[in-house]
Amino acid sequence: MTFANITDVGVRLGRPIADANEIAQVNAWLGDVEGLILARIPNLLTLVAAGFPAATTVLSVEANAVIRKIKNPDGKVSEGVDDYNYRLNENARKGEIFLTDDEWALLTPASVSAAFSTRPGFEPDWVSGYPLNWWELNL
Repeated sequence: MTFANITDVGVRLGRPIADANEIAQVNAWLGDVEGLILARIPNLLTLVAAGFPAATTVLSVEANAVIRKIKNPDGKVSEGVDDYNYRLNENARKGEIFLTDDEWALLTPASVSAAFSTRPGFEPDWVSGYPLNWWELNL
């Protein structure tokens, strides 16, 4: 079960996804994106239940990754007219769906530490409401 669904993708894309083949393809890509996220953040469901990241953020990231694939399935970066040529980005050559660095940043709030951040009593470090290394918590 992914956070985003066909309707979420269609609304953000600006058109309904009604063709049976396209529905199957979008569902497969949604599953691929979810698997990609879970490979890096295995306890995502627990973290979302705790409120960081928000479920709407994960939904948006998944839907936008799929829309990127729908709009440019071959990953073309450029295309010429005279003496026709085109160039693919590295991810497209591998045939992968991917998340941008900005999308990963939305899913994993930045953890920063300041100089001299040692505290007496061994309290955990928290930055902007998130514990440092929050993805390792067993919530």
